[in-house]
Amino acid sequence: MKKYLVVGLGNIGQEYAGTRHNVGFQVMDTLAQKQEFSFEPARLGDIGKFKIKGRSVLCLKPSTFMNRSGKAIRYWIEKEKIPIENLLVITDDINLPFGSLRLKAKGTDGGHNGLRDIQEQLGTQQYHRFRFGIGSEFGKGGQVNYVLSPWLEEENKALGERLERSVELVASFILAGAKLTMNQFNGT
Repeated sequence: MKKYLVVGLGNIGQEYAGTRHNVGFQVMDTLAQKQEFSFEPARLGDIGKFKIKGRSVLCLKPSTFMNRSGKAIRYWIEKEKIPIENLLVITDDINLPFGSLRLKAKGTDGGHNGLRDIQEQLGTQQYHRFRFGIGSEFGKGGQVNYVLSPWLEEENKALGERLERSVELVASFILAGAKLTMNQFNGT
């Protein structure tokens, strides 16, 4: 049975819930709802599991905080013997307009500290990342406050549909592979 690790990046704690930086956690919670599984506390994060068409999927919400996500990912990849090509990391991206979805097979961290830590811990840039656009509506020096702030009212109205679409992207990655998923979802 093929095994996958799907990781939603975010920060633990009530003060971060519902912020732009935690959209990875929000995608994971929507996935759990759709696939009818729950997250349980485990080593270095909360873990959930489901099966889909002969594939076993381990879902992780790291408890290491965003900027140290690599340690949790490396632990679960090694423990579960999941090949790096079956890893999908879900993160926010200020370089994409709000709600834009983009799957990439590899790449740099793009200034994202969470992705930088993952790259350092795994020793490679060759892993799939699903970037959820959060926009960049902030002035000079305002990036940290922007990503750690809650969604605006109009963003919240559109967020449900974007999270549903994100879950479809995750399922497509698992069932159809990265290339077909990129063709179908990137830019939508």
